[in-house]
Amino acid sequence: MNRLEQAKEAPLRNDIRLLGRILGDTIRNQEGDAVFDIVERVRTTSIRFHRDEDEAASRELEATLDSLSGDRANQIILAFSYFSHLANIAEDTHHVRRSRVHAMAAADPREGTVARALTQVQEEGISQEALQAFFQSALICPVLTAHPTEVRRKSTIDREMEIYQILSARDRQHLTPVEEAASEEALRRAILTLWQTSILRRTRLKVIDEVNNGLSYYDYTFLRELPQIYAAIEDRLAHDDPTWASLELPSFFQMGSWIGGDRDGNPFVTADVLRQALTLQSQRALGFYLEELHCLGAELSLDRRYITISPQAYELASCSPDQSPHRQDEPYRRAISGMYSRLSATAAALGLPEIGRQPVGDAPPYRHPAELADDLTIIHRSLQSNGSASLARGRLRHLRRAVSVFGFHLASLDMRQNSDVHQRVVAELFEKAVPGTAYEGLPEDERVALLLKELQTPRLLTSPYLDYSPETASELAIVHEAAEAHRRYGRAAVPNYVISKASDPSDILEVALLLKEAGLLRPRDGEMDVNIIPLFETIADLQNCSGVMDALFALPDYMRLLRSRGQAQEVMLGYSDSNKDGGFLTSGWELYKAEIELIEVFRRHCVALRLFHGRGGSVGRGGGPSYQAILAQPGGAVQGAIRITEQGEVIAGKYSNPDLGRRNLEILAAATLEASLLHSGQSAPRDEYLKAMEELSNSAFKAYRALVYETEGFERYFWESTVIGEIANLNIGSRPASRTNSRRIEDLRAIPWVFGWAQCRLMLPGWYGFGSAVNEWLEKRPDTGLALLQEMYRDWPFFQALLSNMDMVLAKSNIAIASRYANLVADDALREAIFPRLRREWEDSIRQLLAITGQTNLLEKNPFLARSIRNRFPYLDPLNHLQVELLKRHRAGDLDEKVLEGIHLTINGIAAGLRNSG
Repeated sequence: MNRLEQAKEAPLRNDIRLLGRILGDTIRNQEGDAVFDIVERVRTTSIRFHRDEDEAASRELEATLDSLSGDRANQIILAFSYFSHLANIAEDTHHVRRSRVHAMAAADPREGTVARALTQVQEEGISQEALQAFFQSALICPVLTAHPTEVRRKSTIDREMEIYQILSARDRQHLTPVEEAASEEALRRAILTLWQTSILRRTRLKVIDEVNNGLSYYDYTFLRELPQIYAAIEDRLAHDDPTWASLELPSFFQMGSWIGGDRDGNPFVTADVLRQALTLQSQRALGFYLEELHCLGAELSLDRRYITISPQAYELASCSPDQSPHRQDEPYRRAISGMYSRLSATAAALGLPEIGRQPVGDAPPYRHPAELADDLTIIHRSLQSNGSASLARGRLRHLRRAVSVFGFHLASLDMRQNSDVHQRVVAELFEKAVPGTAYEGLPEDERVALLLKELQTPRLLTSPYLDYSPETASELAIVHEAAEAHRRYGRAAVPNYVISKASDPSDILEVALLLKEAGLLRPRDGEMDVNIIPLFETIADLQNCSGVMDALFALPDYMRLLRSRGQAQEVMLGYSDSNKDGGFLTSGWELYKAEIELIEVFRRHCVALRLFHGRGGSVGRGGGPSYQAILAQPGGAVQGAIRITEQGEVIAGKYSNPDLGRRNLEILAAATLEASLLHSGQSAPRDEYLKAMEELSNSAFKAYRALVYETEGFERYFWESTVIGEIANLNIGSRPASRTNSRRIEDLRAIPWVFGWAQCRLMLPGWYGFGSAVNEWLEKRPDTGLALLQEMYRDWPFFQALLSNMDMVLAKSNIAIASRYANLVADDALREAIFPRLRREWEDSIRQLLAITGQTNLLEKNPFLARSIRNRFPYLDPLNHLQVELLKRHRAGDLDEKVLEGIHLTINGIAAGLRNSG
């Protein structure tokens, strides 16, 4: 690292030292010198081992850790876990610091910013009309999900945000000695509170708990930061071209959620839970608006004797129930008091718990968000037209945008269920109505014909006079609750129905039939109020998805319904299950090919394609940098619209900090803009590249399947060499770890599959099969094979992103630590049959990755991530070592509750240190 880079990194090092020193002082004060001395000995020994690869240090570390009692071990685990959390806070602070330095230097806009995207659009000569058309039709929607990898409690996240805010304030102000001491004292209080707060949940989360956890990110980030992003884009457009100054962008950037609507494998999501989730969402939105209206009223104290006011604004004031003599000359305040009263009445009409302050009087409720938006616009236009335009650009501007984005529903809540469930439910409905139908035994073409016939009649298939199985009754209740949500909050509240494990056109038509039973599909009008979204998630499903959509679009009755949805169809692609099914390389390639084929099918049928990417946090589940991932899509895949899941601990990592949250949201907007306007017409990759990827994928698939699904005993190896069993019992989510009670890999959810491999530091889902594939490729082409792969890496964004993500995963892996977990496998023969294969593949994958990328070491082209890993891993390794030791004790029958608690604490600490492990 040169002097300039050292200078840039100095504030980060100072923050880490400061937080580490305060944590150390806290440990000494709370637990005593003995515990502090052990922590320091472990820390310095681990650093010595990492720095010098000192085997004596390794043995010393093992001896120290293995000798700890349960209580003492847990104290050491907490110390190193909290160091990882504090290091994360310091790094987040540093990211924001560097962004601010760049902005203050007035340098060229950075990659991944809207400013840079708009500059490129301008340089490419994209017309204002084309840019306006993009914004008119665009949809960008991160979708929060509740998959069980977020191991942190909200209580700890709140304290961590407090620490970030203190660090940030220290960074942005010149402190006097007294202020400096007060700041450090505040840090000490926050870290002490963190130390004394339980890092673990004592009871398993319920779905409503997950809903509330998800809603906290609206307080942290979304409610305030999304309106600011819109304002920044509008201001940048007006700065570059004054003709944009009078235009307001449509609300193309919105929020989505699965929390409370995703029933796939989660029996605890019911119609009642869906209703509660929507109520809580609405309560959060209206509570925010009421508070903002209260503050806005305090700000707009303008006296009518000094200003002019529009007739519409004067009428708003006149209709207000606010008759206070203190405000008789303050029309804006009176108008806003009236709006507050109406919104308070709206909350009551929606059945929300009492929120906000007592209104000044009675007023009719708003029927829908557009009425509230219209009233705010009246205030806005009056200020604009009467010499107070700058007053309209503050809180009022952001509130108007918030109402437009979040409505009365806050976020669009998707329904999701597995196609197998739909099949059983529809079969029962037919059997009850027409005994002997035997729907499940029909071939696909006969199923489609039967479903289409039923979809053509307005007559319902269900009857209130028949009894249905609990499963069928529950599924029908869900769609009826969605219909009720449309009546209460508007159609945007529940706009989508996602079908897991979709593999045939009948899977889509079955959901259409269920929607019809709730009045969400009306055959006579040819209207459908909900988007039906097939999710293709296995390798076979990805290979067949274009054929399924082609067959579906060939049905005139379905196309008639699709016209009511703007002739647009959303398709969801599953990264997690396709990876578990076929491995990292094959999953990535089949997803890419599926997109190319879908683009062609949709073009041929004149249907707009909207892709929904089911990405997880880890690379093994489609994670990695969002900007590069979006730009790596094939040309035409991002047609101004994209939805992406945000899952597990990644939600907290991206959105619990408002500064980072805004940056991550801006990245999605910038990448979608660039991919749609600058890369949409990019030429297809060279045929030579496509053939090479196909061959590599076939080889990787063969190697992966041979290990995971064809090696006798591999399932047992996985359960014994990872912490998967203990993860399944950790209180980190409402959803079971497996879809069934079996231990089969096929039935295991992709999330704990990836999370388990991350915990043991092998990260298998993010690289296995790559080394074998490249070896086989080069054996056939010893003279030219490597040069072509190097060219693909240099010139093809898809291949570049694929290898970049693998580079990150392999850098976070540690084969020596993984070998310690392998020793947990009781059967020596099984261990020796599998672990050497894993080691060889790991070594081959690294060797071939470096050869293709031209690097000498992993992450050579990403020095900041390399530095992060180098700094934090000496503090992570002791947690892995203790996890192994505690697993041994627990599995040997040690019933001490401190042992199981220690295992769960290590899971938390390791996840924090890795940052994207699930």
